Amino acid sequence: MSAAAGAGVSARLLASSSLDEQPVAAASHNDKIQIALIGCGGQGQADAHASVASGLTKLVAAADCYDGRLERMREVYGRDTFITKNYQEILARKDIDAVIVGAPDHWHRQIMLDALHAKKDVYCEKPMVQHLDDGLPVVEAQKQSGRILQIGSQRVSSVIYKKAQELFRAGAIGKLNMVEAWWDRNSPTGAWQYAIPTDADTTTCDWNQFQGRAPKTEWDPKRFFRWRCYRDYGTGVGGDLFVHLFSGLHFITGAIGPTRVFATGGTRYWKDGRDVPDLFFGVYDYPEAAAHPAFNLVLRVNFESGAKENSGFRFTGSEGIMTVDNNVTVTSAAPETEPGYTIDTFSEAGQKAFLRSYHAKYPESRPSAASMKTGREQTFNAPAHYSDLTDHHRNFALSVRSRKPVVEDAVFGFRAAGPALVSNISYFEERVVEWNPVTMQITTQGKA
Repeated sequence: MSAAAGAGVSARLLASSSLDEQPVAAASHNDKIQIALIGCGGQGQADAHASVASGLTKLVAAADCYDGRLERMREVYGRDTFITKNYQEILARKDIDAVIVGAPDHWHRQIMLDALHAKKDVYCEKPMVQHLDDGLPVVEAQKQSGRILQIGSQRVSSVIYKKAQELFRAGAIGKLNMVEAWWDRNSPTGAWQYAIPTDADTTTCDWNQFQGRAPKTEWDPKRFFRWRCYRDYGTGVGGDLFVHLFSGLHFITGAIGPTRVFATGGTRYWKDGRDVPDLFFGVYDYPEAAAHPAFNLVLRVNFESGAKENSGFRFTGSEGIMTVDNNVTVTSAAPETEPGYTIDTFSEAGQKAFLRSYHAKYPESRPSAASMKTGREQTFNAPAHYSDLTDHHRNFALSVRSRKPVVEDAVFGFRAAGPALVSNISYFEERVVEWNPVTMQITTQGKA
């Protein structure tokens, strides 16, 4: 794209400085989708709240392995809320239209497969699966069932990321060449040091049910309530946070995944028995595609950053930079019209000859106020108190009603989870890993 064309595009795109609010669909109180929550931890209960806040659903049942969380669900949603420690009892109920899966990562595959088989629509928290070989069976199960399945990386429903997508597609930063993304945290809860209730023991917590397919160990409340710290149940930084960044990147650019992955890092601060890193870096090669040129991606997560929690993207293009965090900012930078010169090492005659030729092509002009360069920066802000999580659940509910596909279905979800899980493989096996984003499989000796 030429500088002139880029300036024209930028001028059109930057004419407005606020993101448009999406319309909220009205729902009849007698026509609400009956939902159940399976896994009532912090994110699960946040999902339930966001779903109900959409105005389109009613929470009628909940399953969890800890009594205290089941009691909390009744405190919030009414004493008539059906509660159980066995999620199969929820799937057997005919009055439940859809389930939210907020269980630990090692349960995602089985609960989704069971729910789809039971003809329930499914909202599953990210990452879609814990292991790579979990992914394709879920993709196939969704396809065969015909049910709605949406993965819970809410950036794909965010008006902020939608604006970034529009800007990117319109060429606001020219030709993309690099993306940096980060997520830094500086708090114990941000590093998964979740509170353990005083009544936690094997009478209030179903330890056997919780462990599921994981290797069996003696009761440990830390493993039960801080499961993200352990590979037996979670997916570490890759599955918890990298997957959000992959989802946002793929939504904005139209990319489907990298072909080469290298990750490194370590456990630098939280030496609390966890077996996953608290500092994690990834470097990725994205090949050229119809939606974008070839580019490189660098991801970073740091659980002891020395600053408040923050996350975001920086897209660097040939004609500008776009940053995406709680808003979208585009800084246009038109290419230099003159190449400049370095001639000090030439002979004096050579310098004079070069300058005559150069100034014939690029005539000198006196500096003036009119000739001073300007930077063009515009920020697009989301509406006050905006929640992309509520929008994500609203979009799920609307799809349940209309039966129209969601953006973040099983294929999209696995194409975000896949490179996140491959990052873990690269880290623990200390090697570069080749990934085929089309087939969603690790490439071995050039063949997927």
